[in-house]
Amino acid sequence: MDNRKILETIRMLEQENLDIRTVTMGISLLDCIDSDAKVACDKIYEKMMRNSENLVKTTSEISKKYGVPIINNRLSVTPISLIAGATDLDDYTCYAEVLDKVAKNVGVDFVGGFSALVHKGFNKGDLVLINSIPHALSVTDYVCSSVNVGTTKSGINMDAVKNMGDIILDLAERTKDNDSIGCAKLVVFANAVEDNPFMAGAFHGVGESDTIINIGVSGPGVVKSALESVKGESFDVVSETIKKTAFKITRMGELVGREVSQILNTEFGTIDLSLAPTPAVGDSVARILEEIGVDKVGGHGTTAALAMLNDAVKKGGIMASSHVGGLSGAFIPVSEDEGMIEGAKNGTITFDKLEAMTSVCSVGLDMIAIPGDTPSSTIAAIIADEAAIGVINNKTTAVRVIPVHGKKVGEFAEFGGLLGYAPIMDIGNISSEAFVKRGGNIPAPIHSFKN
Repeated sequence: MDNRKILETIRMLEQENLDIRTVTMGISLLDCIDSDAKVACDKIYEKMMRNSENLVKTTSEISKKYGVPIINNRLSVTPISLIAGATDLDDYTCYAEVLDKVAKNVGVDFVGGFSALVHKGFNKGDLVLINSIPHALSVTDYVCSSVNVGTTKSGINMDAVKNMGDIILDLAERTKDNDSIGCAKLVVFANAVEDNPFMAGAFHGVGESDTIINIGVSGPGVVKSALESVKGESFDVVSETIKKTAFKITRMGELVGREVSQILNTEFGTIDLSLAPTPAVGDSVARILEEIGVDKVGGHGTTAALAMLNDAVKKGGIMASSHVGGLSGAFIPVSEDEGMIEGAKNGTITFDKLEAMTSVCSVGLDMIAIPGDTPSSTIAAIIADEAAIGVINNKTTAVRVIPVHGKKVGEFAEFGGLLGYAPIMDIGNISSEAFVKRGGNIPAPIHSFKN
């Protein structure tokens, strides 16, 4: 590497918030299944500790070796509904507690996989897990949960959607003393992927190797800085600049991921190219969109700018690595992006505009604080709308909304750390009760019938 490229990389790390956002180890628990829950939990603890006990130490050493900040270490496991379904329990909180114990002992930030996949229907384990979520997430600190309610191939399970509206409100009530933060650990998906390193939606898919390392890179500040050098240029130049920047970011992620995998004697999985923002100034996807030319994020042109950003990031990343996976694109979480927080506070970003933007971003309605008195049917209808965008467009979408107990539009919720803070957004007051009460399934779209 020549001196110019070395200096460029140092600048990206020191001044432009370039980092590895997460190293996530996925661990299969399929060989831990047992009809005796205590036996199963003992097996889970032993296997997870054996495989992950050196994860944090390894990433710390690699961070020092290359001078690359690694912000989070995380674990993901096989969806617990598949593991605990062999028991006769009517509450799976004990499984969440063993995951939480491992996370604390190993020193990781989160563990994902208290999850169920119910896009086409429920089995006993799915229903027990979903009903366990409010209690399990309110008595644990590091466990994250996800439920997949729809896919392009199967349509949308509206019974599950209705159920999740109730679950989210229950969890908000149970964690009301901390601005209902429990809901920040729960996400509802359509077209969930098996190799996602980001929380709260990470789980270890059944098609994955026994253990894997998935990398989540970040670099909104790097992309914005690169675009500052092409002010006034055409969109062709803007797109090419983003592609070249994404290429460099991805190469760094693959270097770290492969070395972690080699040291821990596990498989290297994928690099998720998602631009993951933080509340820190200079680390915002919203500011990239404004650099592209939108006066204030949320204004006209925002969706087009986001679509181009997403596409260019993917194109650059795919050229850099053959192991691209996860969600890959650009996150637009309200509470975790300094520019999005300002836009929501000033009214340039509205809830409806956010929904429009999710048709082209990498995930969906993410970390959005809403009034605590929002009816469960309204939350369910929000999930249905977002799932429909994913199912029709054959992309992953998700909803992570936080009905903040006791707070109304214009007030703020404080979550702390990377979760940031957010204004309570206005979602209107039109009833969705009759819509949600129908239940059943929204059928798969016609273009899904391909083999």
